[in-house]
Amino acid sequence: MASDIPRANLRPLSLHVPEPKFRPGDEVDFAAVDVPSAGAQRRPDTADAASSFTDLSYTLVRVLDEDNQAVGPWNPRLSPDMLRKMLRSMALLRAFDERMFRAQRQGKTSFYMKSLGEEAVSVAAALALDYEDMCFPSYRQQGLLIARGWSLVDMMNQIYSNKGDRLQGKQLPIMYSVKEAGFFSISGNLATQYPQAVGWAMASAAQGDTRISAVWCGEGSTAEGDFHSACTFASVYRAPVIMNVVNNQWAISSFSGFAGAEATTFAARAVGYGIAGLRIDGNDALAVYAATQWAAERARTNQGPTLIEHFTYRAEGHSTSDDPGQYRSAGEPNAWPLGDPVKRLKDHLIAIGEWDEERHAAQDKEVADEVKAAQKEAEKNGILGHGLHQPLDTLFDGVFEEMPWHLKEQRQQMLDEETASGRPWDRKA
Repeated sequence: MASDIPRANLRPLSLHVPEPKFRPGDEVDFAAVDVPSAGAQRRPDTADAASSFTDLSYTLVRVLDEDNQAVGPWNPRLSPDMLRKMLRSMALLRAFDERMFRAQRQGKTSFYMKSLGEEAVSVAAALALDYEDMCFPSYRQQGLLIARGWSLVDMMNQIYSNKGDRLQGKQLPIMYSVKEAGFFSISGNLATQYPQAVGWAMASAAQGDTRISAVWCGEGSTAEGDFHSACTFASVYRAPVIMNVVNNQWAISSFSGFAGAEATTFAARAVGYGIAGLRIDGNDALAVYAATQWAAERARTNQGPTLIEHFTYRAEGHSTSDDPGQYRSAGEPNAWPLGDPVKRLKDHLIAIGEWDEERHAAQDKEVADEVKAAQKEAEKNGILGHGLHQPLDTLFDGVFEEMPWHLKEQRQQMLDEETASGRPWDRKA
């Protein structure tokens, strides 16, 4: 029924445009960020109905308290050896990132993305999953490969697009693909990995397998249609998949509000789809491990998917192509209330008498030397831009399972021109 109120008396409609709280030059105050006490969040049984613990999508599951102790029902009670393994993997990841970042600045590769401040998200999750479980990462989860013990030289070969690159230079640097380590090919098209991960998990269940899948995306990608399609299929078919949303507060230059952070949490997406949801302290390695372990058990016992929001912070730029100083306050990284994940785990180990500053300094040097040695080995295979590292006709390899006729013609034309000119296309400059 039409309104009787004259339109002339109505206020004009307006749009709400989200704005970040801090811009370049602003002082930062994260007092509005609600950080509940560690150990205060209940841990449901993995067989409980998702509808019975929707509150966990709106709080923050935490294990490490202000005294660096592991407390509460989510404490995974890991052995000191496992904690040290986790710490070393995170330190190795940080050293790897730093050296590859510098390699890009030296012109040895075209592009790199660091995970500074987010190391726990990938490393702790990798250690909580089985090695055979399939991971569908986004572009900031190189810690999955490092925690699984994959070759640093192999990863660097891909970054350099050199003759040792298993992908033959066909992928943007840092977009690894390692089937042997359960690491699905990274795609620069955001959120495409979500339906792929759900489909893989559905296939595993349909075949009566025991392997599950895990997938990662940033909070901005939850605005993509692929994310929501994946959630629908995961919910309907109870796919054995862990869906990780890494809420690091910023996309390449837009803050999380543009993906809906002002309205609710990203874990709340799970509530709408009727699946299990957890919102966790993404800078607490023990919380990440515990949540992943819990979600994996839920998936393996046919209780369906879990969506985990990792509340964290991107301490560096989006990539080497990004200058965060243009859109956010320089004080944000140091003011972030959840701290540094590496330091927090180190301090926990020291607090329980299983580590010390001297051993930590020695480990930092050890991993730095390991990365440096790997870089020297990888650079024997060449660096980006210094010659043609792959035979030119490999341009056509590995693209289609069966090469279509027009590419066969193009390849033959290239080979004929090479023969006629007497120039070997695969020569190294």
